[in-house]
Order: sequence, then C-alpha cells, then structure tokens
Amino acid sequence: MGKIVVVYGSTLGNTKSVANLIAKCFEPNKIDVLNVAETNPEVLNQYDKLIFGTSTWGIGELQSDWEEFNFKDLKVENKTVAVFGMGDSEVYAFTYCDSIAKMHKILKSKKANIVGYVPSKDYKFTKSEAVENDHFLGLALDNDNFEDLTESRVKAWVELIKPHFID
Repeated sequence: MGKIVVVYGSTLGNTKSVANLIAKCFEPNKIDVLNVAETNPEVLNQYDKLIFGTSTWGIGELQSDWEEFNFKDLKVENKTVAVFGMGDSEVYAFTYCDSIAKMHKILKSKKANIVGYVPSKDYKFTKSEAVENDHFLGLALDNDNFEDLTESRVKAWVELIKPHFID
C-alpha cells in the first residue's frame, strides 16, 4: 500500500471530524490526517494517494486555509486522489458543496487521477457546481441538516474508493 493522506481545511471542525472518520475506515495506522493550515506542498508531495477535504464558505468558496495554500507547488500528476466536501444544502441550496468543484478543477488541471464520484440522486439541494452527469465530483456531506447521514455516506464512499487506494 502506498502512503495515503487525508488533508483537510476546517473552520468549525466538521471537515476535521469527517477526515478522521475517513481515516478510521482504512486500516488503523495506515493513513495520515493533516490540517492544510499546518502543512505544505512539499509534505503532501511525499504521498502516493491523497484525499482532499474542504467545506464550502460564502457563495461557493473553498475553506479559507485552502484559499491560502500554495497549489502551484503541489505535485499530484498520475497520483490517485479523491475529494470530499461539507456544505449546507438548505441555506446555501444554490451553491451546495461548490468547493468540491473548485478542488476538483485544481486537481484535474494538475493531471491527478480522481476517483470517488457519488450519485446525486439521494441528496436534497437546488444547484451545485460539483455535479456533473448526475454525480458529485466527490463525497458531498451536510452536517448542518443531515448529520445522521454522514457516517453511512462516509463508510459507503470509502468502500467505493478503497480499491483505488489499497494496492
């Protein structure tokens, strides 16, 4: 198994909690969890497989620590990556988890192998940039309105991506 990291940006703690839950779904001690505010591209470049987590702020923006991250020096070409995001599907129903789309666009432009697309049919929201062909570009979560679904969605998503992350 290559080196795996979950790297997240979290303002209120929800994204951090999900990052830790994702890590627990993999073999214990086989995956690192890092706060993007406390790391840099040089550290992340040492990993073979990466899971990126962000919440959506304002009108569809990345979490502020990601806004300050130096993506220019991030090297993910031909690496396996996945994205998860937090959002509010009721108050921000027109920009639900748009940060997933922003992160996806950055990683795709760096030629990463992105996995973990999730069907959008079981979600309640009005619009999201993170949906293409009826699938989210990663795992979309809403702890503000549907916290009861978070754990089961995370576990199902990890089972979906695990074959790509475990050698």
